[in-house]
Amino acid sequence: MSARPAALAPLRHAAFRWYVAARAINLLGGTMGSIALAFAVLHVSDSPGALGAVLAAHSIPMIAFLLLGGVLADRFGRALVIQVGNVASGLSQLTIAALVLSGSAEVWHLVALTAVNGTVAAANQPALASLLPQLVPRAELQQANVLNSMLRNTIMALGPAAAGVLVATAGPGWALAVDGAAYLASAALLLRIRMPAAARLGHAARASMVEDLRRGWAFFRATPWLLTAVPTFGALNALQSGGQNTLGPVYAQQGAIGAAGWGLIASATAVGLLVTSLAFTRVRLERPLFWGTFGVAAFGLPMLALGLTDELWVVLLAAVAAGAGVEVFGLGWDLSMQEHVPEEMLSRIYSYDMLGSFVAIPVGQLTFGPLGAAFGVQPMILVAGVAYVAIALLLLCSPAVRHLRRAPVRTPVAAPAGLVSTTSAPAS
Repeated sequence: MSARPAALAPLRHAAFRWYVAARAINLLGGTMGSIALAFAVLHVSDSPGALGAVLAAHSIPMIAFLLLGGVLADRFGRALVIQVGNVASGLSQLTIAALVLSGSAEVWHLVALTAVNGTVAAANQPALASLLPQLVPRAELQQANVLNSMLRNTIMALGPAAAGVLVATAGPGWALAVDGAAYLASAALLLRIRMPAAARLGHAARASMVEDLRRGWAFFRATPWLLTAVPTFGALNALQSGGQNTLGPVYAQQGAIGAAGWGLIASATAVGLLVTSLAFTRVRLERPLFWGTFGVAAFGLPMLALGLTDELWVVLLAAVAAGAGVEVFGLGWDLSMQEHVPEEMLSRIYSYDMLGSFVAIPVGQLTFGPLGAAFGVQPMILVAGVAYVAIALLLLCSPAVRHLRRAPVRTPVAAPAGLVSTTSAPAS
C-alpha cells in the first residue's frame, strides 16, 4: 500500500468521517471565537486585568469540574457528552454575541457567560480527547491523529486571520456569533456517530463515581511519565496563558501589530502545525515524549520574539517554529495516552492530565495583567518566554519521559464501530 492511501485509511470508517466533519465546523467557529472574545473584552474595557478576569472565568470552572467531566464521559458516552456540551456552549456564545452587537455588554456579562462555557468544557475536553480511539483501529491511531491535526491546522491557518480582519472591520460580535452557530451545527453532525455496545457499557455495572475517580488516580500516580510531565505542563500553561494569551493581545493593540497582526500570528502557528502534520503522514513517531519535549519547548519562541522585538515578521517566524513543535508534542502525547492507558479509563486519565496541566492557568491569567501594568507588558512577556523554554527542557531529566516508546500492535478481541477487523495495543 502506498503512503498516501495508508495516511487516509481512517477515512474509510463512517464514524470517523462524521467526527471530522463535526470538528471542522467547531474548529472554524472556535478559531474566530477565541480571538473575538479577547478583543470584545478590550472593547468593553481596555484593562489587562479585565481580560485576565474573563479568561480566568473560563478556566476556573473548567478546572474545578474536570474530574467529574472525565467520569461522565467514561460512564455515559463520549459522543453524547460532546453533543450536549456543544449545544450549551453554542447558546452561551450566541448570547455573548448578541450583547456585544447590541452594545450592552459589560465585563460581568462576559465573565458569567464565559464561566458557562468553562463548565461545559470540563466534560467536553476529556470526551474529545478520548473519543478518537473508539472510532478507528489502534493500528491507525497515528494516521487518525495526524488527519485530525491536519484538519485543525488547516482551519487555524485561515480562521484566525479571517477573524482578525472581521474583528477589525465589523467588530468582535459577528465572529462570536459564527462560533455560537458552529457549536450547534457540530452537535447536529455528531448525532450521526453510532458507538458500538462495547463503547457504551452500562454505568450501572460499574462502581460508584468516587470509585471511578479513585481507580483513575491509582493508575495516574503509578505511571512515572504522567507524574513527571503533567505538573510541568501546569507551570508551562501558567506562563503561556499569562505571557502570551493575556499580555499578547494587549501588546498587539498597544503597538504596531494590531488585531489583524495578532490574527496573522495565530495563523502562522497553524502553518507550522500543518507542515509538520504532513510530514507525519510518512514518518512514524518513535520515542514520542522525548521528541515531544523539544516540541513543547519551541512553543515558548513567540513569547521570546514578542519580548525582544516589535517586528511582526520575526514573531511570525517564531510562531511557525512553535506550531511545528506543538504538532510534534501533541501527536506524541496523544499517542502515549491512547496506547498506554486502558481505553475504559482514558477519559478519566485525560481529566487528571488536564486538571494538573490547567490548574495554574488562572494564576497566569490573573497575575500577568497586573505585572504587565507594573513592570511593562513587553518585559513580562520576555520573562515568561525565557522561563517557559527552560522549564520545558527540564522534562528531559526524567528517564520515563526520555525512554517511553510506542506500544506494540496486536490483534484485539473486539472491533470499533463499523469495523470488520482491527488491531490493538496493550495498555501499560
